[in-house]
Amino acid sequence: MKYLHTMVRVADLDAALDFYCNKLGLEEVRRHDVEAGRFTLVFLAAPGDHEAQVELTYNWDPEEYSGGRNFGHLAYAVDDIYAACRRLVDAGVTINRPPRDGRMAFVRSPDGISIELLQSGDALAPAEPWSSMKNTGQW
Repeated sequence: MKYLHTMVRVADLDAALDFYCNKLGLEEVRRHDVEAGRFTLVFLAAPGDHEAQVELTYNWDPEEYSGGRNFGHLAYAVDDIYAACRRLVDAGVTINRPPRDGRMAFVRSPDGISIELLQSGDALAPAEPWSSMKNTGQW
C-alpha cells in the first residue's frame, strides 16, 4: 500500500491556489478539468517531494462546504518554523497557533482546512514574537 494524496474541496480555486502555492509554498503538479462532471482537480506537492500530494477539488457549480476542522489537518515539515510563519504573516495569513515551542504552528486555508507546520529535526529555541503570541481562532 502507498499513500497517494489527500483531497480537499475548495470553494474558490484562485484563493486556494494563492494560499497553498504563493503563501504556503506548494507547487502545482498537475491539473485535470472534467467538463462532464463540472469540476477541476489540481494536485499540489511540496517542492522536491511529489510523493505526498494534496488534491484540490473545485466544483464549478457553487456549493457550501463546512466542517473543515472535522477533516483534521494537513501537516508539512519546514526547515525553519519561524521563517515559515514570518513569510505567512507577511503574506496576510493568520497564525492560529503560533510556534511558541519552536516546533509546531497551525494556520488555516481560505476554506478552513487546518494546516500544521512542524519544525524539521529538533525544535528551535523559543523566540519572540512567537513565544508570547496567543492562539487566534480555531486551529
